[in-house]
Amino acid sequence: MVKPHPLIYFNLDEFACPCCGSGAQLMNKDFVYKLDSARGTANIPFVVTSGWRCPVHNLRVGGSIDSAHLQGLAADIEVKDSMDRWKILRALVYEGFTRIGIGPDFIHVDDDDSKPQRVAWLYTLKN
Repeated sequence: MVKPHPLIYFNLDEFACPCCGSGAQLMNKDFVYKLDSARGTANIPFVVTSGWRCPVHNLRVGGSIDSAHLQGLAADIEVKDSMDRWKILRALVYEGFTRIGIGPDFIHVDDDDSKPQRVAWLYTLKN
Protein backbone atom coordinates (compact mmCIF):
# COMPACT_ATOMS: atom_id res chain seq x y z
CA MET A 1 0.00 0.00 0.00
CA VAL A 2 1.29 3.41 -0.99
CA LYS A 3 1.44 5.87 1.88
CA PRO A 4 -1.37 8.39 1.22
CA HIS A 5 -0.39 12.02 0.88
CA PRO A 6 -2.17 15.02 -0.54
CA LEU A 7 -2.28 14.88 -4.31
CA ILE A 8 0.30 17.31 -5.63
CA TYR A 9 -0.13 17.12 -9.39
CA PHE A 10 -3.58 15.67 -10.01
CA ASN A 11 -7.15 16.62 -9.29
CA LEU A 12 -9.42 13.56 -9.07
CA ASP A 13 -11.73 15.13 -11.66
CA GLU A 14 -9.04 14.43 -14.27
CA PHE A 15 -9.89 10.72 -13.93
CA ALA A 16 -13.65 11.05 -14.63
CA CYS A 17 -15.19 9.10 -17.50
CA PRO A 18 -15.08 11.25 -20.65
CA CYS A 19 -18.59 10.29 -21.78
CA CYS A 20 -20.58 10.79 -18.58
CA GLY A 21 -18.26 12.68 -16.24
CA SER A 22 -18.72 10.19 -13.42
CA GLY A 23 -16.43 7.78 -11.61
CA ALA A 24 -13.57 10.00 -10.44
CA GLN A 25 -14.41 9.07 -6.85
CA LEU A 26 -14.19 5.39 -7.83
CA MET A 27 -10.49 5.61 -8.68
CA ASN A 28 -8.31 3.46 -6.46
CA LYS A 29 -6.60 5.92 -4.11
CA ASP A 30 -3.34 3.93 -3.89
CA PHE A 31 -3.14 3.89 -7.69
CA VAL A 32 -3.71 7.66 -7.93
CA TYR A 33 -1.12 8.43 -5.22
CA LYS A 34 1.42 6.21 -6.95
CA LEU A 35 0.73 7.89 -10.31
CA ASP A 36 1.04 11.28 -8.63
CA SER A 37 4.49 10.24 -7.36
CA ALA A 38 5.47 9.11 -10.87
CA ARG A 39 4.42 12.50 -12.21
CA GLY A 40 6.77 14.16 -9.72
CA THR A 41 9.59 11.81 -10.67
CA ALA A 42 9.12 12.48 -14.41
CA ASN A 43 9.02 16.23 -13.81
CA ILE A 44 6.70 16.75 -16.78
CA PRO A 45 2.91 17.06 -16.88
CA PHE A 46 0.85 13.88 -17.14
CA VAL A 47 -2.32 14.54 -19.13
CA VAL A 48 -4.82 11.77 -18.33
CA THR A 49 -6.85 10.95 -21.43
CA SER A 50 -8.66 8.03 -19.82
CA GLY A 51 -9.01 7.16 -16.15
CA TRP A 52 -12.16 5.56 -14.82
CA ARG A 53 -14.51 4.33 -17.55
CA CYS A 54 -18.19 3.54 -17.31
CA PRO A 55 -19.11 0.23 -19.00
CA VAL A 56 -20.73 2.06 -21.95
CA HIS A 57 -17.63 4.13 -22.68
CA ASN A 58 -15.34 1.13 -22.19
CA LEU A 59 -17.34 -0.80 -24.79
CA ARG A 60 -17.37 2.20 -27.16
CA VAL A 61 -13.56 2.52 -27.11
CA GLY A 62 -12.96 -1.21 -27.47
CA GLY A 63 -11.78 -1.81 -23.91
CA SER A 64 -11.66 -5.37 -22.64
CA ILE A 65 -14.51 -6.66 -20.49
CA ASP A 66 -12.12 -6.95 -17.56
CA SER A 67 -10.40 -3.61 -18.16
CA ALA A 68 -8.59 -2.13 -15.18
CA HIS A 69 -10.21 1.19 -16.15
CA LEU A 70 -13.55 -0.23 -14.95
CA GLN A 71 -12.03 -0.78 -11.51
CA GLY A 72 -10.31 2.59 -11.18
CA LEU A 73 -6.90 0.93 -11.46
CA ALA A 74 -5.73 2.38 -14.79
CA ALA A 75 -4.94 5.56 -16.64
CA ASP A 76 -3.90 6.47 -20.15
CA ILE A 77 -1.40 9.32 -20.30
CA GLU A 78 -0.95 11.51 -23.36
CA VAL A 79 2.50 11.39 -24.99
CA LYS A 80 3.66 14.16 -27.31
CA ASP A 81 7.13 12.96 -28.33
CA SER A 82 9.79 10.32 -27.72
CA MET A 83 11.59 12.33 -25.04
CA ASP A 84 8.39 12.63 -22.97
CA ARG A 85 7.66 8.94 -23.59
CA TRP A 86 11.06 8.06 -22.10
CA LYS A 87 10.56 10.31 -19.06
CA ILE A 88 7.10 8.90 -18.37
CA LEU A 89 8.17 5.27 -18.80
CA ARG A 90 11.24 5.72 -16.61
CA ALA A 91 9.17 7.35 -13.85
CA LEU A 92 6.44 4.67 -13.98
CA VAL A 93 8.97 1.87 -13.62
CA TYR A 94 10.86 3.74 -10.89
CA GLU A 95 7.65 4.16 -8.88
CA GLY A 96 6.90 0.44 -9.11
CA PHE A 97 4.35 0.07 -11.90
CA THR A 98 4.67 -3.33 -13.57
CA ARG A 99 1.91 -3.19 -16.21
CA ILE A 100 2.53 -0.69 -19.01
CA GLY A 101 1.11 -0.46 -22.52
CA ILE A 102 2.69 1.82 -25.11
CA GLY A 103 0.63 3.41 -27.86
CA PRO A 104 1.57 5.84 -30.61
CA ASP A 105 0.41 8.86 -28.59
CA PHE A 106 -0.31 7.51 -25.10
CA ILE A 107 0.94 5.24 -22.36
CA HIS A 108 -1.44 2.97 -20.47
CA VAL A 109 -0.51 2.11 -16.90
CA ASP A 110 -2.44 -0.03 -14.45
CA ASP A 111 -2.10 -1.67 -11.07
CA ASP A 112 -4.41 -4.64 -11.60
CA ASP A 113 -2.76 -7.43 -9.61
CA SER A 114 -5.22 -10.01 -11.00
CA LYS A 115 -3.40 -9.76 -14.35
CA PRO A 116 0.15 -10.75 -15.35
CA GLN A 117 2.86 -8.54 -13.82
CA ARG A 118 6.16 -7.23 -15.20
CA VAL A 119 4.68 -6.86 -18.68
CA ALA A 120 4.82 -4.20 -21.34
CA TRP A 121 2.87 -4.28 -24.59
CA LEU A 122 2.35 -2.21 -27.70
CA TYR A 123 -0.88 -0.82 -29.09
CA THR A 124 -1.00 -0.60 -32.85
CA LEU A 125 -3.02 1.74 -35.02
CA LYS A 126 -6.24 0.23 -36.31
CA ASN A 127 -7.14 0.93 -39.92
